[in-house]
Amino acid sequence: MGHCIHKPTISRTKRSAFLAALLLVTMLIGTGCALAGSAQRLSAQRAADPTAVTASAPAVQPPAPTALPVGNSLPSIAEVSAAVRPAVVFIATTDLELDFFMRPGQQEGVGSGVLLDSSGHIITNSHVVRGADNIQVTLPDGRTFENAKVVGSDRPTDLAVLKIEGPNLPTARLGNSDEVSVGDWVVAIGNALGLTGGPTVTAGVVGATGRSIRESRGSRLDDLIQTDAAINPGNSGGPLINMAGEVVGINTAIDTRGQGIGFAISINSARPIIEELIQKGRVVRAYIGVNVGTMSPVIANRLGIPPVEGAFISALVENGPADKAGLRAQDVIVSLDGNPISGVPTLIAAIRDHQPGEQVDVGYLRDGQPQQVTVLLEELPSDG
Repeated sequence: MGHCIHKPTISRTKRSAFLAALLLVTMLIGTGCALAGSAQRLSAQRAADPTAVTASAPAVQPPAPTALPVGNSLPSIAEVSAAVRPAVVFIATTDLELDFFMRPGQQEGVGSGVLLDSSGHIITNSHVVRGADNIQVTLPDGRTFENAKVVGSDRPTDLAVLKIEGPNLPTARLGNSDEVSVGDWVVAIGNALGLTGGPTVTAGVVGATGRSIRESRGSRLDDLIQTDAAINPGNSGGPLINMAGEVVGINTAIDTRGQGIGFAISINSARPIIEELIQKGRVVRAYIGVNVGTMSPVIANRLGIPPVEGAFISALVENGPADKAGLRAQDVIVSLDGNPISGVPTLIAAIRDHQPGEQVDVGYLRDGQPQQVTVLLEELPSDG
């Protein structure tokens, strides 16, 4: 049997100091020894001081922090941003406007863009360049290009393509936004607040994917990446990149109601729009000519029908495709070509799969009764 350390007699005023020292010793050596004396004396000590720790209780060690394996360490944000930052351009726009007294004046704006290829194509936002009389592009290396050409602009997706001419233009690589997951680290690069000295770099994580918002300019934007990487005025049109240094989104909007919430157009959604703008100068898309909202129990109750999934028609474009086919306000679109329509996003996606001049079979409810009609889709009028 091992030796015990017998507790000497101590005064009441020194007992707390002794217990603290005993606890420290117990934690350091990981073992204990029974205190001398009877079990009654130990019980009396616990009753007098409930925080006292007996020597017979095993010491509880806090878990040691687990080191992150070297192979799983995050790439340097400095290295990631350095690979893309040279291809992020500063866009300054001016347009002539008349003031209250009909005197001409210049309205200035700033934004960002990212060089797509060595031919000088630049991806940016439609709202950055819309209505501009002159567009100046400046690269981080100091080169400035006056009167950049607008190859094409698409207001519904808030995307535009510019073009500049010059040698040895830096370019960025496009990634696959379908591989982006909630919690992934991302980096936003752009000319925040129009500050001089080159693009600003901010970092954060992906908060959500597949978001839809209606931004202040009235357009509904779908398939957005939500991030808390700081996006500020001037960042519009700049890239959102992953840790491989690939562009996975085009920064486009912030939500002033939130703190640090921004949105980027996913690059997989942007890619076909960009390609069509380069090839045709505009995006040709079909439209059905309705203003719709996603069905809800409140709307169903107002219509006096059971709750259903679908797209509620609030208004129609006069003499538009749906109007010509006989659809009415308060009809509920529940299917298109036999595929269920659960709300506005699925209706938009279904229409985008068709071209102007194609016919679609629309299933709908009128006064709760199922109906069907064939609609001849037309080309969506372009407003730049």
